[in-house]
Amino acid sequence: MAHSAVSTRSTSVSAIPVSDRLVAGVLALLLGSFLIFGAGFAHSSVLHDTAHDVRHANGFPCH
Repeated sequence: MAHSAVSTRSTSVSAIPVSDRLVAGVLALLLGSFLIFGAGFAHSSVLHDTAHDVRHANGFPCH
């Protein structure tokens, strides 16, 4: 009779400290606010030119 070997592995998950989560949350909030308000107050031609340049930088032809 063949016996099958079953291996079990336990993994320990360490909790992220509250202070680290708070720092990550504040940084995400600041970055998001910068992107939203930066795009909201920028002139439309600036946004168009930026998107155009990003397309070229990533190798996508657009004209």
